[in-house]
Amino acid sequence: MSKPMVLSIPLFSLGFRPFFLAATGYAVFAMSVWFGVFAFGLQAGFAGLQATIWHAHEMVYGYTLAVIAGFLLTAVSNWTGLQTLRGTPLLLLLLLWLTARAAFYVPNLGIAWSAPADTLFCLYLVIAVTVPIVRKRQWQQIGIIAKLALIGTGNLVFYLGVLGYLEHGVRWGLYTGFYLVIGLILAMSRRLIPFFIERGLDEPVALRNSGRVDIAALVLFLVFFVAEVFSDNRALAAALAGALFALHAYRLAGWYTPGIWRRPLLWSLYLAYLFITAGFLLFAAGLWLDSLRLPALHAFAVGGIGVMTLSMMTRVSLGHTGRSIHEPPRLMPWFLLLLLVAALVRVLLPPLLPEFYNRWIELSQLLWIIAFAGFVALYTPILTRASRP
Repeated sequence: MSKPMVLSIPLFSLGFRPFFLAATGYAVFAMSVWFGVFAFGLQAGFAGLQATIWHAHEMVYGYTLAVIAGFLLTAVSNWTGLQTLRGTPLLLLLLLWLTARAAFYVPNLGIAWSAPADTLFCLYLVIAVTVPIVRKRQWQQIGIIAKLALIGTGNLVFYLGVLGYLEHGVRWGLYTGFYLVIGLILAMSRRLIPFFIERGLDEPVALRNSGRVDIAALVLFLVFFVAEVFSDNRALAAALAGALFALHAYRLAGWYTPGIWRRPLLWSLYLAYLFITAGFLLFAAGLWLDSLRLPALHAFAVGGIGVMTLSMMTRVSLGHTGRSIHEPPRLMPWFLLLLLVAALVRVLLPPLLPEFYNRWIELSQLLWIIAFAGFVALYTPILTRASRP
């Protein structure tokens, strides 16, 4: 008996392929729409949402959650040795995500379609990555699954707020998803960045790590998250952010070795983590300078989430298609560099030269679009063709 047609398509053989391609394509599309709104006053319905609310939601629950889906479906398969979604089930998960995204732009669909599609997508994803872990009893991965489930819960809370069932649901939902994504990145980076550095360089390196710092960083981040999202105690949140800056700066210093500058997929990961660390410092300083609040959020978002996810997709796509992770396409390091410049422009220049505020935002948006369009152009052949033997 022949295989179903979807199973025979390389694109649907493993989760990273369709979701990395869909996520980066959507990063280009959604930021282009946002550029049109910001630069030219484009009028778009966004299912009745304010443009800024739509932008925040789609960057967290549209782009970033698609990247997480592709990464975890692939990683869980590696961790457990069990096949995660492929073929038609993987296509169904992708269609739920696409339906939720498209509904924001199609008249007469809106929240009535996006809310159930997004909720089903999150539920399906959690089940898909949890079942193999439970079957193999890899309980050490439960923390990551719990974060994923909470991100999905944050999305549901957002929709309950939009629909009027939860007074603070929109804010709680957006910031819950945003900070849990940061928490997930920090947790995964603690495992992966030292591992990649130690095995990615030609010379032996001894990186410094501390169990006490790991525990303190986790506990403080959880308290920071609760204080920032669910309380009005700005002083407490700022103090916790300052402590988190110190802890993560200490961790980064222990991971530093000059050899990373020879490997684009090491320096990009390292600098993305540095942006998150700087975000905590800017957040703490925001207690005294309100003008630093938005730069802090964009240090997390563009420099942290954006650069980290683009770099990780670049690496994972190479490794899981039989290509050398040390030899990305020749132009890809330049696109990573452009995204780093986009983050620097968005974070540093508005508070330093506020008279050109709109121009800095537009420049950052354009650099983001070029960087992700570059990934799409370079990696579509890699993600849609069979792996190398």
